[in-house]
Amino acid sequence: MKNIIRTENAPAAIGPYNQAVEINGLIYTAGQIPLDPVTMKLVDTSFGDRVHQVMKNLKAILEAAGSDMSKVVKTNIYVTDLGQYAELNAIYGEYFPGEDAPARAAVQVAGLPLGTDVEIEMVAHK
Repeated sequence: MKNIIRTENAPAAIGPYNQAVEINGLIYTAGQIPLDPVTMKLVDTSFGDRVHQVMKNLKAILEAAGSDMSKVVKTNIYVTDLGQYAELNAIYGEYFPGEDAPARAAVQVAGLPLGTDVEIEMVAHK
């Protein structure tokens, strides 16, 4: 049975989708961009601040689903400039330290919602 995940601790969906869906013990998050969940405005300081906001949003969604970052098995990362790959990796590593990191893809794309430069989605288990 499909379970829709919603939390006020992460940005509300800005389109016809949900923050996450859980089925058979797996949680599939929607791609998260660096929206502040209170103001629903993009974080406009630094790339690093935007990556941290995305990760905070994903963490809140996973927690609402009864999971956490240690249970993430796969991430997909979309950026508009792979020149920021080293900074992205450094921040990402803060959330997934050690050798127990999830599988991951990171790709450069031409554009992302609301003109941001980073979007991340995750799959985790309960």
